[in-house]
Amino acid sequence: MTMLFSPYSLGPLELSNRITIAPMCQYSAVDGLATDWHMIHLGSLALSGAALITLEATAVVPEGRISPNDLGLWSDAHADALAPVLAAMRRHSPIKIGIQLSHAGRKASTNVPWDGGAQIGPDAANGWQTEGPSAVPHTEGDAAPLALDAAGLARVRDSFVAAARRAHALGFDAIELHGAHGYLLHQFLSPLANHRTDAYGGSLENRMRYPLEVFAAVRAAVPSMTLGMRISATDWVDGGWDLEQSVRLAQELERIGCDFIHVSSGGVSTAQKIPVEPGYQIGFAERIKRDTGLPTIGVGLITEARHAEAILQAGQADVIALARAMLYDPRWPWHAAAELGAQVSAPPQYWRSQPHEFKTLFDTTHPGKG
Repeated sequence: MTMLFSPYSLGPLELSNRITIAPMCQYSAVDGLATDWHMIHLGSLALSGAALITLEATAVVPEGRISPNDLGLWSDAHADALAPVLAAMRRHSPIKIGIQLSHAGRKASTNVPWDGGAQIGPDAANGWQTEGPSAVPHTEGDAAPLALDAAGLARVRDSFVAAARRAHALGFDAIELHGAHGYLLHQFLSPLANHRTDAYGGSLENRMRYPLEVFAAVRAAVPSMTLGMRISATDWVDGGWDLEQSVRLAQELERIGCDFIHVSSGGVSTAQKIPVEPGYQIGFAERIKRDTGLPTIGVGLITEARHAEAILQAGQADVIALARAMLYDPRWPWHAAAELGAQVSAPPQYWRSQPHEFKTLFDTTHPGKG
């Protein structure tokens, strides 16, 4: 059996293979509520043969949305909108389902990418005042965020907890806290965004304090769930957050009950210079895995089955995350299994589609239905 199609466990969550679909913003919600787009988009990917899918960055408060069209989970109404989407996925697929809980911090209140992605000012009808660790805008010309005070820190932390409880009640299999890509928790970690002089700024210990407090509070609220964090291992800017600090953070997260680290990079500064190439972030996952023993999810321009297999064989990561490659080819796991001589789960309605030369591709002993 190939490693890519071997089982693996992230904490209490047992995966049938090591392919996960990474969170990908869809900017298709209405007032944070899931729509029919989520039904068809997530439904399609649920039939892919991947072991796990994690829903897009889901805001824990309205002002934590990246755009006005972001998904949210800050009320019971938002949970109710997601419930039929999850129910449909469960009826027709054995895929495990996670959710990424997020707060965009100073990078909130922006247009959707296909409308340019620029910040929407707080005085605009569809914009709002952003908040962050410090009153430092993300880019020149942006409105400065409000620096969170003690009450604001508690409010945001409690909102993560409330959203996590809703996710648990909905039956999600895993929660990933978004501590990457320049959003709020990453902003606290990076000295490029965090200019505080109190207990939450300055030293590495202080900059890690708030993300760790949020994680610990969520862990206490959902003690039986698989819970991890996505991090940016480096800011790709001199003087910013880097791999050595990421190792320290991962060690602290492991100590307070983290089940996995999803290792990405960048996003906090427009000065970043990223040497993009296939697997360009895998070395970061490898280092964190080696120095902490935490299960790592590796991501970053991984598009070929043999490349994914090689990463696992070399011990550089434990699970492979795919994002844009899955949008381009929603049956990527099928094609990878065919190439590597493995089997994959597929719905029985699709069994007759397997090519003659791959007549054992689908596992017909376990119908692809939850």
